[in-house]
Amino acid sequence: MSVLENCQPKKVFAFFEELCAIPHGSHNTKAISDYCVAFAKSRGLAVEQDAHNNVIIRKAASAGFEHAPTVILQGHLDMVCVKDADCSKDMAKEGLDLVVEGEFVRAKGTSLGGDDGIAVAMALAILDDDTLPHPALEALFTVDEEVGMLGAMALDFSSLKGRWLINIDSEEEGIITVGCAGGTTLDCLLPLRREERCGVCCTVTLAGLKGGHSGTEIHKGRASATALLGRLLQEMASAAPYGLVTLQGGTVGNAIPCTAETTLVASAGDLAALQAACAQCAAALRHEYAVTDGDMNITFAAGEETTVAAVDAAGTNAAVFALAQLPQGVVTMSQDMEGLVQTSLNLGVLTMSESEMQMRFTIRSSMESQKLWLRHRLERFMAFVGGKAEVVTDYPGWEFRRDSAFRELVVACYREQYGAEPEVAAIHAGLECGILCGKAPDLDCVSIGPDIHDIHSPQERLSISSTQRVYELVLKVLEKCR
Repeated sequence: MSVLENCQPKKVFAFFEELCAIPHGSHNTKAISDYCVAFAKSRGLAVEQDAHNNVIIRKAASAGFEHAPTVILQGHLDMVCVKDADCSKDMAKEGLDLVVEGEFVRAKGTSLGGDDGIAVAMALAILDDDTLPHPALEALFTVDEEVGMLGAMALDFSSLKGRWLINIDSEEEGIITVGCAGGTTLDCLLPLRREERCGVCCTVTLAGLKGGHSGTEIHKGRASATALLGRLLQEMASAAPYGLVTLQGGTVGNAIPCTAETTLVASAGDLAALQAACAQCAAALRHEYAVTDGDMNITFAAGEETTVAAVDAAGTNAAVFALAQLPQGVVTMSQDMEGLVQTSLNLGVLTMSESEMQMRFTIRSSMESQKLWLRHRLERFMAFVGGKAEVVTDYPGWEFRRDSAFRELVVACYREQYGAEPEVAAIHAGLECGILCGKAPDLDCVSIGPDIHDIHSPQERLSISSTQRVYELVLKVLEKCR
């Protein structure tokens, strides 16, 4: 029996469940891309799959819609794979374990991938239904959106005829998004030297933080495990010397890290001071974040005396200084739109190799000059501590279009369906609309989506009733295109 068998719209959730059975984290999209190609071929629909695994499926207009403008239904195939610390699932090889809890669908122990699997499921349901009235359709499924919108950036848009586009990658029903921030993924790299050091290895672990989306939830004040680890290490360094052995935090650049861990080595005589400093700082952090991260858990565990290859004193000092002092979270708020974050950054992934500490930041801003300024700020900081910063990806924002016939159509359909006015807004997160508009300046886009809570975290859950209403809105828009 299907887990989502009783969820409506039945066809949408049937496709969503099939998609969730296929591992499809970023950089692991070949299988789900092939699934979409097979779907199209089995139904006699024209389909293209490029070398990056982007997919375009075309369906001719239904009777009476032959002269209506072509509409593009767009979403991305990849998801952010994060899981609880005690979850043993290999998300690169195993599908998700779905459950229905009242009004919501979630996955056991892992993120759900409602962002953006529900968009793909809605588009497939529309393409699969020959009873629906609609104009000519182009379903565009891109890849690796969650790691810098790589699929959209590599896409050859020239074969797409549609100039009205519905991006189904928003997470709040009732909001029609018409603009978004641009972003830069920046790797901050600090070279390290190691030396043999005798002492007691200690492990400091942060867990139980709420995490979340580094764009849409950055303003909620949730704790970042990587940033707090820097603060802990700095306080401990004030109490006694130590050498870093390992550092790790977060898994993806655009999620607020909910776990982090470090192993350090210190003299046995300094253990009490280090443990006391850790406990004192941990108590302060739990108090500060009691509202947003009430389940925060910070532990200090000492092992046996041993000899390890630890980062030398200069490297340890530089690494802790960088980790503690580099900015995190909201930088500025918009002066044009009340409540909108204008510029932010997130240290999403922290790792350490034998010879280097790597910090991956996601910078977002709806103002290009501030995005560039923040990038330069990190570049100069890293140069000051003897490291460097490298741009991994950079994408433009999506500017508000003053005259938009398609937006007005969608707003009118919303008004008719809901009997209320939608909120028309911009968001502090990246959407592929900005990149696609750069490829086709006459493209007229809107972004909508059902309610999805705590995306990019193991608490992610998708509203069933909201999914049904948003699907009906998409169908209404297609019908009104005639």
